[in-house]
Amino acid sequence: MTTEFPPLPNGPEFNAKFDGAISDLKIDTTALDDAKDKEQKEAVIDAGLRSLDHYKRALPKWRYDLRQQALPLIRWETPYLAWVQAKLRSPALDSYFAITANLGTHTFFMIGLPIMFWCGFSSFGKGLVHILASGVFFTGFVKDFFSLPRPLSPPLHRITMSGSAALEYGFPSTHSANAVSVAVYAVLCLRSPENAFQPNTKSALEALSYFYAVSIVLGRLYCGMHGFVDVIIGSIMGAVITLVEFYYGPPLELYLQQNGWSAVVTAVLTIIVLVRVHPEPADDCPCFDDSVCFAGVMIGLEVGTWHFTQSPFAAIPFDLHALGWAAVILRVLFGVFVVFIWREVAKPTLLKTLPHIFRLIETWGLSLPRRFFMPASEYKNIPLRLKVDNVLPSVSDLPGLITAVRHPRRGRSVSIGPQSAADAYETLAYRERRRKESNASLRSKASIQELGKERAGHSSAVNSRQQKPSDFEKQMGEGTVVVSPADSKKPDGDPDLYIGQQDELGEKEVFSKLVKPRVRYDVEVITKLVVYAGIAWFAVEGVPILFEFIPGLGAGHLQPR
Repeated sequence: MTTEFPPLPNGPEFNAKFDGAISDLKIDTTALDDAKDKEQKEAVIDAGLRSLDHYKRALPKWRYDLRQQALPLIRWETPYLAWVQAKLRSPALDSYFAITANLGTHTFFMIGLPIMFWCGFSSFGKGLVHILASGVFFTGFVKDFFSLPRPLSPPLHRITMSGSAALEYGFPSTHSANAVSVAVYAVLCLRSPENAFQPNTKSALEALSYFYAVSIVLGRLYCGMHGFVDVIIGSIMGAVITLVEFYYGPPLELYLQQNGWSAVVTAVLTIIVLVRVHPEPADDCPCFDDSVCFAGVMIGLEVGTWHFTQSPFAAIPFDLHALGWAAVILRVLFGVFVVFIWREVAKPTLLKTLPHIFRLIETWGLSLPRRFFMPASEYKNIPLRLKVDNVLPSVSDLPGLITAVRHPRRGRSVSIGPQSAADAYETLAYRERRRKESNASLRSKASIQELGKERAGHSSAVNSRQQKPSDFEKQMGEGTVVVSPADSKKPDGDPDLYIGQQDELGEKEVFSKLVKPRVRYDVEVITKLVVYAGIAWFAVEGVPILFEFIPGLGAGHLQPR
């Protein structure tokens, strides 16, 4: 009897042909040992493994060492996350957590927070802006510093309504930081002696705050977007930021008001310095973009509130009963309109004019290059309709947002496989680790029969419904890259999910499946700072002043003479 075996998928080539019973065959690992010795002597890194050295080359040694110490935690928790997700998954929960995740996004707060300043809650609104802007900036700072991937997919399924979220690093969770900071701040304000709400109202609002935070944090785990470490550290950061704002924010505000322009300019310069020292990421990650946007918001907020308090308009109180609901709704609509007009006018204007200034600065040798941003000397023009951020939607995005709210299943997508460069590098790195472990295990097998049983068991565990976390661990680093958005033609609108088990993608194939990052221009940083500083200024000063010049929207004429 002659038995022929195909080449093994891992390690050096291992072909066997023999006569006799399979049980009589023993594995000769001499070739494997020789290959290992040869590999150790090789000084040149194989081209197919260069991705495994990506972070070592892209990060300073001390940052790389810190990343390597934290990475095992991300890998360890992934199979447990996948096991929990598989146990809990249902179409209803998919839709619920995908929709509620929007309540922790930058877009939700950027649209909602200005309303606070137009409806008599300026102090509360400013506190929320401080904690949310700080949360987005500092979580983005830590994300780029460590450059840690999200938990691997597969085995996790990523459920989201935002295509940009998965492009960011995973550690820590900005959603969790935002949700916890808002909840803690709300609870502290509700328990403040100055709060005039009735006890029952306080209790209801406090319970709502807890539910909001828990729902967002658990949703990040359920949706496969973050791990336990991500949400825990993100939540801690959110709570700490809120405590600092609640107890030290008012004294700092008083200091700025009493020390005039010098204090405000110092605050603005401090924010700009923080933007400049923001860590360079190892990959093209949009975390920095979000941080810059909210740094701009902080600049506009501080300048606007300081100047507004010096004007007579600051003495005009908001009176809902005197204005009426119709006038309040019109104020909100007018304010949102002004903010969108400013953004639609300022952004293309800056993108058109700033490159000329930047080219001149480059000739003086004063350019401040940043990785993944093209300097002005290397391009001629910028597309005026370029989407430079995901914080605030443009007018053209509004129909899509309305459709997503009306038909959430159409906007929801479930993806399996790498979505960002960080995902792809981690998939390849984990795959290589498993291959090395597999090669090592060959030496401990007594026969081909034993090896065949192990591989058969592995295959059945992958293809059957998983019951243990260890079964999900076998999927890590495997599978083809599949993104399957919900098919609206199906009766229930649920997406089809596929995991390719039979062949793993190579390095080139993994990266070819990713969405290619757009070209990013050096002028975008200043553009974001100016545009979002302007949005904040209009929210806290420009729009409230305009109210007083538009009949029916102002409250100054309602005050007793």
